[in-house]
Amino acid sequence: MKSFEFHRPRSVADAVALLRGNDAAKLLAGGQSLLPVLKLDLAQPSDLVSLAAVAGLKEIRSEGDHLVIGALATHDEVSTSPEVRRRIPGLAGVAAGIGDAQVRNRGTLGGSLAHADPAADYPAAVLALGATIVTDRRQIAADDYFTGLFQTALAPDEVITAVRFPVPACSAYAKFPHRASKYAVVGVMVAKTAGSVRVAVTGAGSRAFRLPALEAALASRFSPDAVDGAGAAGSILPAGDLRSSTEGSAEYRAHLVTVMARRAIQACL
Repeated sequence: MKSFEFHRPRSVADAVALLRGNDAAKLLAGGQSLLPVLKLDLAQPSDLVSLAAVAGLKEIRSEGDHLVIGALATHDEVSTSPEVRRRIPGLAGVAAGIGDAQVRNRGTLGGSLAHADPAADYPAAVLALGATIVTDRRQIAADDYFTGLFQTALAPDEVITAVRFPVPACSAYAKFPHRASKYAVVGVMVAKTAGSVRVAVTGAGSRAFRLPALEAALASRFSPDAVDGAGAAGSILPAGDLRSSTEGSAEYRAHLVTVMARRAIQACL
């Protein structure tokens, strides 16, 4: 790990000022994604800008038909929040299955989304729930947020402050976890509203993505059997679009997507 300057601003504006014009600076939230990268010298920032002293970024609250979660809310806080459990229990379940106890107590919602690991759990949740990522300067729809492998629509000096989740009629997440890291080899999130169904996948490709064919099938008939129907209608997930790794081939991941989708749909019923 290389040496760096450490900053602890007390406002989002001060954090942005430290980032602006310094492409070698990095934001630090819970550190559960960034610190391992630093230890491996895969990143060598000149400055670390910690958000730990910035007030107001951990709040979890309801706003009408939305649930708003601050960017610095930890996975444990999301999973145990009475408000999250009451309004979007499927999201509480996502957070409860992230990593181990240490990761859940230090890692944050905003940090995970900013890092955009293709096997992280939150990307599937924000896509399936149709969430909006709120930053210091704008609001980004989840459908527009993930742009590639570890890449997002965020500007280099942009700071996530909160995430707005529409409250669905029901939602559920099912994943096949890596035995050591608990990252998703494949994870599928399903969310049903009064007018539509959204299905999102993580772990299978270079970024989280939705399954339009399955969404259409589920809108007509919300049942685990819709997975087979959507596949027969035109292959919901071509294996050629998926990644292969030591945890599984593209073909294996394609099979896991259908299995996890069926489990998530069943959990919604």
